[in-house]
Amino acid sequence: MDETYKILLSVKGHPYERQAFYDIFDDIDNLDWTLVEQPASQALFNINQAAAYDALVLYDMPGITFHENAPPDITSPPEVYQRDFQQLVEAGHGFVFLHHAIAGWQDWEAYSEIIGGRFFYLPRELRGEMRQDSGYRHDVTHQVEVLTDHPVTAGLPPHFEITDEPYLYEVFEDVVTPLLRSDFSFTADNFYSAAAAVCEGRLNDNSGWEHNKGSPLVGWTREVGDSRIVYLQFGDGPSAYANPHYRRLVANAIKWVSTKNRPV
Repeated sequence: MDETYKILLSVKGHPYERQAFYDIFDDIDNLDWTLVEQPASQALFNINQAAAYDALVLYDMPGITFHENAPPDITSPPEVYQRDFQQLVEAGHGFVFLHHAIAGWQDWEAYSEIIGGRFFYLPRELRGEMRQDSGYRHDVTHQVEVLTDHPVTAGLPPHFEITDEPYLYEVFEDVVTPLLRSDFSFTADNFYSAAAAVCEGRLNDNSGWEHNKGSPLVGWTREVGDSRIVYLQFGDGPSAYANPHYRRLVANAIKWVSTKNRPV
């Protein structure tokens, strides 16, 4: 980055290794980043407060409260928050959503449409159909193919390897612009049930669980309203945080979505 970019980094809702994650942003040249945790960050997602930032980076998971061996509580954002957030999108603020951010606000369907997909902890309705709870699997080493020449993928090799936690999730392939595709097999037998983990404490278990074959897309863009949006599925832990290709993707995504680079 040649000029300084100011970003808001919204976190909390899902555990992560803090310093290893923060190192990603410390190591990006000319990046001025402000960390705010949920729910405090919700007060900044409006036209007036967001004007201080060139891009908004979300590594948070609001709207879900977990309990030991019991279904989580799912809450929707207040109407004023929904309105303010959608105004940001319409006005052209740029967003980068990372990893578990795709699981935020489980019952706010418009949020899914903004991101371009959804990870569900419980079976829910989406786009008029019931969907299964999503799947996860930790520490998977897989090959990723770069699908297109794009500013977000600039400087990447045609293929790269990463060890991370892929998802068996909902991807709106009809509206996203694909950037990255994994060679992992996105079928139920290769993943574990999110609902079994959070509701019953059955970690890494897919017994009795069914899920449709999933999308292999692990990175995409959206242009909604006047906003540029990027989702990168990677980012569960230190092995991904330290991956130079992931770091390049994050830096490129921030620059591409930034209001500094928005067409006028």
